[in-house]
Amino acid sequence: MPRKPNYQFERLERERQKAAKTAEKAAAKREQRDRERAETDAATPSDTTDET
Repeated sequence: MPRKPNYQFERLERERQKAAKTAEKAAAKREQRDRERAETDAATPSDTTDET
């Protein structure tokens, strides 16, 4: 015998999973952007090498 559908719960679960996936992608993009900025900052010489 099939179970009785719980449409509201199923919809909320889909939305929760979608939000988690979106947050995960955003975090990955943020980390990648930070890494690229760190590499760019390390590659450029600083202007404060000699301040005497």
